[in-house]
Amino acid sequence: MKVSVWDTYVQRVDGKVMHFDILVTNEVTDEEIIYGFGKQYLKTKPFGTEQLTAKECRFCHIEQATEQIISSIENVGFHIIEMENCD
Repeated sequence: MKVSVWDTYVQRVDGKVMHFDILVTNEVTDEEIIYGFGKQYLKTKPFGTEQLTAKECRFCHIEQATEQIISSIENVGFHIIEMENCD
């Protein structure tokens, strides 16, 4: 499965910047849907964050998905790769 990787940076209320990738099938191109996945992920965090928009989330590249990513996308529609300040 080919997936689109959306590079995302979101300001936390404590001043730190979260960096994570949102992965979706490459057929998903509606930015509002992708931002919705990011907002859904942010709601799982115990700390507050600023908004998530096109300024914070941009298409980066397409890559081949691993089995874990495929499973996540099949179950919830997206996969998150946490990079920095996500906990």
